[in-house]
Order: sequence, then C-alpha cells, then structure tokens
Amino acid sequence: MSISSALSAGVSGLAANSTRLANISDNIANSSTYGYKRVDTSFESMVINQGRGGGLYTAGGVRATTSRVVDQHGSLVPTGHPTDIAISGRGMLPVINSASLGAAPGSPRELVMTTTGAFRTDDQGYLRTSSGLILMGWPANSDGTIPSQPRDSATGLQPILVNPSQTAADPTTQINLRMNLPADDAAGGNTGDPWEMEVEYFGNLGSSERMTFSFTPDVAGPAGMRTNSWTMEIRDSAIVNDPGTPADESLIGTYTLEFNDGQIGGGTLAGVIPIAGTAYDPATGFLTVPGANGPMTINLGRQGDSRGITQLSASFSPANVTKNGSPVGNLTGLEIDENGYLQATYDTGFTRPLYQVPLVDVPNPNGLIAMDNQTYKVSPESGGFYLWDAGDGPTGAIAGYAREASTTDVAAELTDLIQTQRAYTSNAKVIQTVDEMLQETANLKR
Repeated sequence: MSISSALSAGVSGLAANSTRLANISDNIANSSTYGYKRVDTSFESMVINQGRGGGLYTAGGVRATTSRVVDQHGSLVPTGHPTDIAISGRGMLPVINSASLGAAPGSPRELVMTTTGAFRTDDQGYLRTSSGLILMGWPANSDGTIPSQPRDSATGLQPILVNPSQTAADPTTQINLRMNLPADDAAGGNTGDPWEMEVEYFGNLGSSERMTFSFTPDVAGPAGMRTNSWTMEIRDSAIVNDPGTPADESLIGTYTLEFNDGQIGGGTLAGVIPIAGTAYDPATGFLTVPGANGPMTINLGRQGDSRGITQLSASFSPANVTKNGSPVGNLTGLEIDENGYLQATYDTGFTRPLYQVPLVDVPNPNGLIAMDNQTYKVSPESGGFYLWDAGDGPTGAIAGYAREASTTDVAAELTDLIQTQRAYTSNAKVIQTVDEMLQETANLKR
C-alpha cells in the first residue's frame, strides 16, 4: 500500500539523516585533531517497482553510506620539534601499537599506518606517540648504510629504539692534502732538508692517532736547476704504538711527486710514482694506504689541479689540510630528513643515520580500515601495501618539524548540518502527515 510505503520511506529518511548527523558531529569534533580524515556521507535511493504502470507507486526510501576520505591531505602545520613528522604526499608512516611489543619473539606484529605523529623517546628508548604508536624503520649498519629489505612485507621493519646515553665514534677514512711545497727547495745544490707535518686522525675506537707526512726535495740535479721532484713518505703512529713493533715499520707508503713547471698548469701535480705502496689514481687524485685502523684514502688532488698539492715559489703551507672523522661523542639530538633517515647528532658534530623510515602506499587508500588514533590497516578493498623510500615514487617526502592538520572544513560541515537538520525535519513531517492520514482512515468507521 502506497501510504504504508510513504511511512517507511520517511523512517528511512530519518535514519539516513541521523547517520549523516553523526558523521558531521564526528568531523566537527575532530576539526583540531592532527591527521584526522573526515567522513563523507552519501545517500542512495531504494526503488521498488511494484505496481508499475498500474497507477500505483510504492516508495522505496533512502539509505546512507559512509566513507572516510583517506586520500585527502590536510595542510602541514609547522612545529618546533624535529621528530614531529608529517608526509607531503600520499604515503603513510608504518607504526605498531605499544601492546605489540609484548608479543612473543618471532610472532608477527600487526602493522598499521598513520599520516602524522608527534614522536618522542619513552623510558625504554622507543620512539612513540603519547597514544602508544611506535614508529617502525629499517636499522642502519654501523657505516650508515641500509641493507636491502623486502618491500611488500613488514619482515625487515623494527621498532625504532634509541639509547639516549649512547656514544659513537666516527673513524677517519680520508685526509685531504691542500698544501704548497716551496719550489726553490727542489733544486740542485740545496741541502735537501725534508718538510714534515702531522695530521691527527681518529681510529676505529675513537682514539686520537697521527699520520706523519714528510716531503724531501730532489737536489740531485745541477746546481741552481729545479728538479720539480719530491719524495713523500707516510707514517702511521698507530702502527708504532703496537707493542714490539719497530719504529721503521710505521712507514706505510713512499711516493715520488713530480710537478709541472710550464706556462700552463705551472706548480700543479704532474704525476705520482709509487716507490712502496698502492698506485695513485689520476682520475680522482686519490691513493689508498693500509693504515693500522684500515684503509685510508689520501687525497693529493688530480693532475693539473691547483686545488691539490702544489709546488710554487712560496713557503711551506700545510694550513688547508682537512680530514673527516671525529672522536667519541655523546648523543645530543635526533632529526629525520626528507628521505626518511633518522639522523643522530653527537656533541662532536658527527651525525650518522640510525634508521630509515619507509613510506607505506596502497592502491586504494580509501579502502583502508580506520582504527583509533588516526591509524589505518590494509583490507581487501585497499589492496596490499608496498614500502617506498621517502622522496621516491608516489608517496612524497617526510617533513620533520611538522604535523598534518585535520581535513575537516568547519564552515562546510556547518552548512551540511543545516541541510541535514532541514531534511530530518522534512522527513519527520512526512511521518506526521502519514499518521494524520491513517487517523482519518481509522475514523471512517465512526
């Protein structure tokens, strides 16, 4: 009967608008919640074709469907903390709930995702939010490299654990010789006294060591004629410090340095001839010597390059010698860069990556299952996840010192609220009218 179907349609309208009202209230309540994705409500009509063509119409009503718009991104809000993290694209951060830490070793942890978080180290050193979400990442090797990891599985991901009292040393691996040798010394008839200098470097355990370089001019030519040739000897103090090692065994390399004296490239390096030691690479200007703490690269400069070792008519000048490495330092801060590397900074100025945080992507973000604390997990509708390097692929980059704002537009939600209220009132009026018509029908017996 059409009048009964009108009553049912009115009831379905009340239910649908109640659902929309609940979604609007949720959106407005979370308008200041970082990372919140608004819920969208759409109405779909239900059609009943009974009595088609017979002058009768049966109302089917309406039903409401809700969906969370996960692929919509909120604006990035700057903050003052380096481990406040947001994403500048469609990627999501891999996290687990703190309750998962108590799982038995080897048991799988449920990986969930979020788009932003204010991560801090807790009393155990885990990087987590106040709601208990622990950030996941791939641990770095001691040299800062990240081993190859599976991209379609969370197998290699580990909870990020930082020891606030940790110390670290950065061993020296390269010394850059930017210096000048006095050209007038490398001439026949001179005394041939060597020039020496010591370069402090840092060993594998952070110990302070010395690399000694001596430069002896070639004075074998005719008196007053420049030979433009020097003998360079390299010694390593770490070898002398070994018990029972003779002092002459500290010599780790001997080379002949030859310099240009032409109009073009005068004073620059013309060649390096190894007497005892590894070969010089003219393409890079490097030679590698076997130091006590491992191979050490000595940068002499390329041939013809005025930025390396030179021989000019000036005094001996070793002031521009530089090196990498640092002594043992204490951890002073953490910061995440746009490529997802969690960098540890030490009080010696040394920085090194501890973890790499990948970004999670799924084919259909709106198919993810929403959970508490602005987290999501995969579902058959979302498709399987893939782990991308931040800044590479479709996921965007990681932004430190930032949070993602809620995607709720309060003005739009209030407009929808007014429309919903009017629609609810109209459906209530339909029910009231049907009730009056049924009452009139009942009164026909009187």
